[in-house]
Amino acid sequence: MNIVQLVTKNASFLLAISVVAGLLAGLGGAALIALINWTLNSPDLTASDIIVFYVAMCVLVPVFRLFSATLLFKLSQRIAFELRMRLSQRIMAAPLRHLEEVGSHKLFVALSDDVTVISNGVINIPVVTIHLSVLLGCIAYVGYLSMPLLLLMLLAIAVGVIIYLVLMAKANHSFRVARELQNDLFKHFKELTDGIKELKLHQRRADCFTNDVLATSAENVRYHTSAGMTTYAAASSFGQVLLFLFIGLPIFKFGGMLDIDTEVIAGSVLAALYMMGSLEVIVNAFPAFGRANIALQNFEKLGLSLAEEPTEQMRKGTQNANWQRLEVDRVFFRYPSKDDKSGFAVGPITLQLSPGEIVFVTGGNGAGKTTFIKLLTGLYPPETGQIRLDNEVIGDDNRLSYRQHFSAIFFDFHLFDQLLGIDSVSSKERIQEYLGILQLRDKVSIREGALSSTELSQGQRKRLALLTAYLEDRSIYLFDEWAADQDPAFREVFYSKLLPELKSRGKTVVVISHDDRYFSAADRVIKLEEGRLCAPLN
Repeated sequence: MNIVQLVTKNASFLLAISVVAGLLAGLGGAALIALINWTLNSPDLTASDIIVFYVAMCVLVPVFRLFSATLLFKLSQRIAFELRMRLSQRIMAAPLRHLEEVGSHKLFVALSDDVTVISNGVINIPVVTIHLSVLLGCIAYVGYLSMPLLLLMLLAIAVGVIIYLVLMAKANHSFRVARELQNDLFKHFKELTDGIKELKLHQRRADCFTNDVLATSAENVRYHTSAGMTTYAAASSFGQVLLFLFIGLPIFKFGGMLDIDTEVIAGSVLAALYMMGSLEVIVNAFPAFGRANIALQNFEKLGLSLAEEPTEQMRKGTQNANWQRLEVDRVFFRYPSKDDKSGFAVGPITLQLSPGEIVFVTGGNGAGKTTFIKLLTGLYPPETGQIRLDNEVIGDDNRLSYRQHFSAIFFDFHLFDQLLGIDSVSSKERIQEYLGILQLRDKVSIREGALSSTELSQGQRKRLALLTAYLEDRSIYLFDEWAADQDPAFREVFYSKLLPELKSRGKTVVVISHDDRYFSAADRVIKLEEGRLCAPLN
């Protein structure tokens, strides 16, 4: 998909109106040039013969340009909005493992920089249309004045286009390299913000990161972007040279080979001079088109094609809060191989869960606990084996609905600053009750569904995440080392009060934990070693 296909697919009506208005404005400008030349070379004409037409053109041309420009800005902002929303939907629908492989920094570049680049390219489509109509009008007028001059102009344009296309291909290559390097630059920006504490504590590390890593990456982007823009500038300058040569042909009558009168010379020179401004605008717009097409190609590389519809759809009738049996049957998953080494594998795992059951999952670092819960929750599809909910096999067509049974707080959880998808008004009393249980009533308040603050300790942030999980009231709760950041007193509350309370409500609770002191709170304790399930610990 290129930028023109994108616009015609998503905003063809606005584009058509804007292009028509631009064409009328451009042709009107060319008609003014013809009128001026005709007036200057027709002394018998009186002012009254042309004044009405002249004034009408002077009014209509700016009006059409203004109308086209207004539609243009609306079009570009609409495209930018739809691009961001569509890309966000693609990210939401993409497999989690694919997004992890792509990396958050690349997704951020696509959502921010690429969308801006594409919208800038969209802005230039009607602009180029306006000035292209000026060029066509002027070319037609030169042909009306002199057919030999028209043939010479077309020859000059053909030579210019061929050379320009060669230079444009070189410039686009530089832009493409710069775009790839920009992914690395944004990765380093993320490292700068995420690792600012470590950098501030170690000046040599900070200097090395700033001067060697960040500066080198930024310089590479600058170099290739400048190379592309310089090549485009060279192409633009060459086009102006050809136009100046054409202007010189009628003035010097091509060394005496052209027999043309003064009116034709004046008209063709006037048309050529008027064309120069439009030619410059068109040439200067091509870098925006080139970068926009590269940005669209980047979406394709990320596996987030804008031409495709989201693959995950919510299927009605799959969610069943009163399910009786969740079966994990010989589920197996392996990460991709790296450096000729086989990727880490989890499974085959066989497990059965029932309502009102508390299951602890334990194991050493790298044993596969987090991968297991991603498989259990449907975030990773298994390579082999099945997950069944009341004998219904979970597959691509119902995996999204299956996930709606879970409320999970992962070790690397994200805390939203709003209670999204929750009616905070009807849940006001429950919110206050849970804030009291979680010992957060004096720290946080909820106003119109928004948290008054998320700038809390990690343990308190996890309690806020637990508040959201409580309010979601799903049938299965999953906690990935939730108690690791809690103080001893609240850790006791979690294991001795909160988990039994969930069990009493018929909730299934899966807890990843190393707190063997509290294993007695579980109905079962299972252990993972090197991705495999060991015998249950009792």
